[in-house]
Amino acid sequence: MDKAGDQAFRADSNTERWVENTYGGAVSFLRRRYSRDLAGVDVAVTGLPYDASVTYRPGCRLGPRAIRAASVQLAELKAFPFGFDPFASLAVVDYGDCLIDPHHPASVPGDIEAHIAAILDAGAKPLSLGGDHFVAYPVLKAVAAKHGPVALLQVDAHCDTWEDDGTRLDHGTMFARAVAEGIVDTSRSTQLGLRTFNDSDHGFEILTAPWLHRNGIDAALQIIRDRAGNAPLYISFDIDGLDPAFAPGTGTPVPGGLASWQALEIIRGLGGLNLVGMDVVEVSPPYDHAEITALAAATVAHDWLCLLAEARGAERTVVGRL
Repeated sequence: MDKAGDQAFRADSNTERWVENTYGGAVSFLRRRYSRDLAGVDVAVTGLPYDASVTYRPGCRLGPRAIRAASVQLAELKAFPFGFDPFASLAVVDYGDCLIDPHHPASVPGDIEAHIAAILDAGAKPLSLGGDHFVAYPVLKAVAAKHGPVALLQVDAHCDTWEDDGTRLDHGTMFARAVAEGIVDTSRSTQLGLRTFNDSDHGFEILTAPWLHRNGIDAALQIIRDRAGNAPLYISFDIDGLDPAFAPGTGTPVPGGLASWQALEIIRGLGGLNLVGMDVVEVSPPYDHAEITALAAATVAHDWLCLLAEARGAERTVVGRL
């Protein structure tokens, strides 16, 4: 077989990579092979196309598709700034999407939790593409069932810890529920980029966007790393953590947020921590422009994979001043 084009369904292994037209071919996340066979797989990328929990603008059920499409250039060259091919040492598949029935909303949390649990039970780490931010709650339930209470790094404009009744499907209350249920260890957890107000911090260390702008990347990383320690660290990245100038395609945009370069520097600075899973959520393509938001989301997810590749032995090659 000629090894060119359509890696998403023509690849024979999970570490192959070959030439694709960036503007053509079957689209998967970073051109990884579509597969539900998780034997020997390190990371399964999966879409959670659900947005019935939003409080303002809808559309992020289309986010997984947009993030996959925006990832094509990232699959073309060695990873920047790492200087390696992450898939030479990290076996990654695109697991496809969780089948979610929006007409039976009570089934949604359980279906997502079971979908992620299957990935974890096979020994792979989940990288979830949302979808609204509520999907992080059933994902966290599955992750905590395997690892115990997790340290959470939440990048977000909103705290998502407003009052919760324990049953509502709401993308603004689910982390309050996760804390109440002991899924998240707040003593190990950090919220970054917040610029909305809640009367309680729920035990999180809150690094607001203005604080980050004044104090810088290194100060934020020191706090995040010190709090997480060696605990299992789950990253939940709401794209509205970025300023609307860098992520217009989202449901609840708030001015004054992170620039895309700040967010990427944060993710790239988390190497060596006990990374157990990640989601990138709230990408709403109907409100996006020129794929700005989807490109940022794809790059954040890509760079998290590069951290895992480093942990598996991939070595950085530095060219130029970084």
